[in-house]
Amino acid sequence: MVRTQIQLPEALYRELKRLAAAKEWTLAETLRRAAEHWLQMHSPDRIQRTGWEPPAPLSLGAFRCDPEKWREVANLAPMASEKRRR
Repeated sequence: MVRTQIQLPEALYRELKRLAAAKEWTLAETLRRAAEHWLQMHSPDRIQRTGWEPPAPLSLGAFRCDPEKWREVANLAPMASEKRRR
């Protein structure tokens, strides 16, 4: 194993110590487990090589009002749902 030193903010250090005590681990083991988890989640093998593309939109049919009234309808929608809750 390699020894290293790190600097942690006080609040983070306290939370890590608290977690280590709750799990009955040492602080070193807690940090090793955290590092292993981080590498699993962020390893270069898991990162997509291509850029993300959103899914194709679904056809939901025609809108029920003219485009000129979209803003008005959008601003009224929350009020209509509030009336139904009452």
